[in-house]
Amino acid sequence: MASRAQRRRRLSLTSLIDVIFLLLLFFMLSSTFTRFAEIELSAAIAGAPAPSADAPLFLQLSAADLRLNGAPVALEALAATLAPEAKPDAPRALLVSLRDDVTAQRLTDLLAALRGAPGIAPTILGRAPQ
Repeated sequence: MASRAQRRRRLSLTSLIDVIFLLLLFFMLSSTFTRFAEIELSAAIAGAPAPSADAPLFLQLSAADLRLNGAPVALEALAATLAPEAKPDAPRALLVSLRDDVTAQRLTDLLAALRGAPGIAPTILGRAPQ
């Protein structure tokens, strides 16, 4: 029995420490340390009244262009274009229609631009179930 215990070698932890260091280095280099912006979304309630008595504005969003009530508008100028339409006491409804080619990033960019337009209540129109 004593010869068997003498034959057993101690387990070396050097290779385990090397692997842990390499994993730590990999995760540090592959992660991003940017701060993500938050976009507030509110769910529409069925049967809820419109935010104001004015007719809602209609915004069409596609991957290439943006149209407000049929007229083309730049994403950067959207907040300035909507400023005269905004109502501070009762938010004006803005219906946003999405085309099939719209990406999630494009929609997020639109919502971030709409954050700069107070007095506007955007509602994203979904596709009807088939």
